[in-house]
Amino acid sequence: MSGTMKRKPSTEATAAWIRLMRVQSRVLDCVEQDLKKAGFPPLAWYDALLELSRAPSGELRPVELERQMLIPQYSTSRLIDRLVDEGLASRRECKVDKRGQFVEITEAGRELQKRMWGAYSAAIEKYVGSKLSDADAVKLSNLLDRLGCSCGEVKLPPAGVNESMPSR
Repeated sequence: MSGTMKRKPSTEATAAWIRLMRVQSRVLDCVEQDLKKAGFPPLAWYDALLELSRAPSGELRPVELERQMLIPQYSTSRLIDRLVDEGLASRRECKVDKRGQFVEITEAGRELQKRMWGAYSAAIEKYVGSKLSDADAVKLSNLLDRLGCSCGEVKLPPAGVNESMPSR
C-alpha cells in the first residue's frame, strides 16, 4: 500500500478549503441579492441564457446545457421549463433523431441576458474586482486552476485572457 493516500491535509490546507467554501457561498449569495434587487431572475437564468447565446446556432441539447453551466443546476429541466414559459427559450425536436430535443435561445432571451449582464458585471466588480488588483486576480485564477485540474475539469481560458463576450 502506498503512503501517498495516507497523508492527511495540513491545517493550512483545511483552512484554505473552509475559506474557499465560505467565500464562494457568500459571494454567490451577494450576487444573487444584487440581481434580485435590480429586478432580475436568479443567476442560473443568466448562466443558461449565456451558454445558449454562446452556442454556435444558439441552441444546445439539455444535457449539454447542464454540463456547461457555471453554477450547479440540479433541475435543469425545470429551469428550461421556466425559460420556455417566459419566452426566453424554445424547445424543438432534433430533425435527425426525433427523440432528441434542443433548447434554443429567443431574441427576448438574448435581450434579458444582455440586460442582466449590467447588474451582474457590477456585482462582480463590487465583490471581486474592487477587492483585488488585476495581478492578484490573475494569481488567484492560477491558484484555482491548480485546484481545478485535479478534478478533471473542463479547461478554462488562461487567467488574464479578456473575453470579448460578457462573461460571468
